Amino acid sequence: MGKGPFSFRRTSSRRRLKKAPEGPSPPAPPPPMMIEASLSPNNQTANTSIAAASGGGGGAGGKAKKKTGGARLWMRFDRCGQSELLECDKSTIIRRAAIPARDLRILGPVFSHSSNILAREKAMVVNLEFIKAIVTAEEVLLLDPLRQEVLPFVDQLRQQLPHKSPFRMHGQALWMHKRMKCIFRRGLQNELPFEFQVLEIALEVVCTYLDTNVAELERDAYPVLDELARNVSTKNLEHVRSLKSNLTRLLARVQKVRDELEHLLDDNEDMADLYLTRKWIQNQQNEALLGAAVSNSLITPAPYLPRLSSHRSVSLATSNFVDDDDVEDLEMLLEAYFMQLDGTRNKILSVREYIDDTEDYVNIQLDNQRNELIQLQLTLTIASFAIAVETLIAGLFGMNIPCPLYEMHGVFNPFVGCVTAGCILLFLLVLGYARWKKLLGS
Repeated sequence: MGKGPFSFRRTSSRRRLKKAPEGPSPPAPPPPMMIEASLSPNNQTANTSIAAASGGGGGAGGKAKKKTGGARLWMRFDRCGQSELLECDKSTIIRRAAIPARDLRILGPVFSHSSNILAREKAMVVNLEFIKAIVTAEEVLLLDPLRQEVLPFVDQLRQQLPHKSPFRMHGQALWMHKRMKCIFRRGLQNELPFEFQVLEIALEVVCTYLDTNVAELERDAYPVLDELARNVSTKNLEHVRSLKSNLTRLLARVQKVRDELEHLLDDNEDMADLYLTRKWIQNQQNEALLGAAVSNSLITPAPYLPRLSSHRSVSLATSNFVDDDDVEDLEMLLEAYFMQLDGTRNKILSVREYIDDTEDYVNIQLDNQRNELIQLQLTLTIASFAIAVETLIAGLFGMNIPCPLYEMHGVFNPFVGCVTAGCILLFLLVLGYARWKKLLGS
């Protein structure tokens, strides 16, 4: 009687133990919209370890990967040069940077070799060759930072951005307050804003990369073209063909970046929209002055006059701080790299002109050889005509027709000699006529 209930309980506990590992009983962590890993500027092995950790999830993380299938690897740099790796999906980036979804499609693989610098309300979308970043007044989000081409840009950001660690004893809010005071005191006159520093580093890396490719192209082009000028062969022609295709692709890439800078330089409104730090400082100053105005209006008994003076002070402060139409700093920055890209483009065009000159020289050589072959063919044709006349005479005497010459002895050799001499004379006459008509060279 007592064994049945105990056995029933035992079997039920066994079933529960069997079901426990099969079902999704382990508590799943909240959906990781953002996986962060701080990186120090001097730690060189952090990139590889984090890349292995992010890409080496086994079968246990299969379901988590399905949930975050749209997440991509980003690297965040702040004003102080502190960097961290983030794994964010599209919605997180859209909310964080306040950009439309189509800007993320511009940063996708479809527009891998396009060049765009787009100004948004609180961000700047930079898509220059392999550098795909979203820059705000506070931070820069870099897409795919572990790519081989992007690593020089990451190193330049770590070297050129100021590395100032915030004071942690008073918390992040106190540090933000001190930094805002420092920015208000310093203004925008001593150095470039944060977004322009990032843009300058990006343009420098891209221009250096393109210059390196052009230098390699020049180093490989001139020996191949000289060899083709000396010896026109199928192998040399194939080398020149591949060289010309590489030159065309490189010229298109340089032209895209150059056209984007030219488009920005032609439009002052777009350049003014790229001043993110200016807009951020104005917003912070407006909020601070409006807050002070509201607090003063609540304390003072006569609310009308202070309110008018507070709004007037807000307008005067925002108008006297910076000029919204002043784009001289950005214009000088873009003009410098525009001239550098123009020089790179001129180098490519000079290589293409050298290729065109070599092709013209090769075509002249081939035309000359073709003319020599035609002259040789004309000379052989004249000789064949003269020989054909002698053959005709020999054929006439080869017929079985009675002729008095058959009865004469010793006439064969003189007759053949005379016919041969006549054919040679005919050949010289026709050849002289061809040269008189300039059908043959002298």
